[in-house]
Amino acid sequence: MTLRYLHTMVRVKDLEASMKFYELLGLEKTRQHDSEEGRFSLIFMAPPGQPDCPVELTYNWDGDDELPSDSRHFGHLAYEVDDIYAMCQHLQDNGVVINRPPRDGRMAFVRSPDNVSVELLQAGGSLAPQEPWASMGNTGHW
Repeated sequence: MTLRYLHTMVRVKDLEASMKFYELLGLEKTRQHDSEEGRFSLIFMAPPGQPDCPVELTYNWDGDDELPSDSRHFGHLAYEVDDIYAMCQHLQDNGVVINRPPRDGRMAFVRSPDNVSVELLQAGGSLAPQEPWASMGNTGHW
């Protein structure tokens, strides 16, 4: 029996804002499916060179009143980054709140516009603690 990872799906309320967030993380749109009959779009976004590791953004054209206000029951998406400090600075410079700063040089958490937790992990082990991150507290939930 063979098992193969396909994707992680998250529902989004504002497709443009959600795509911009995942683009800030470095993901690229790999494919899109629009269903006139079902009135929804599926946008698959993945890290460059990794089209087989996508997040599927599901957007219902007529809105989604049943979208939970807090997606903590989902858990989180996780991505490895080359420089956690540079990534967090890039995200912060573009208006993303760093909910759990990389105080340890290894791990940070942010949230998408749809409240999905995204974990960022430093590739190859922790970097040396660096300000302002080392003394920055948590903001909100992560």
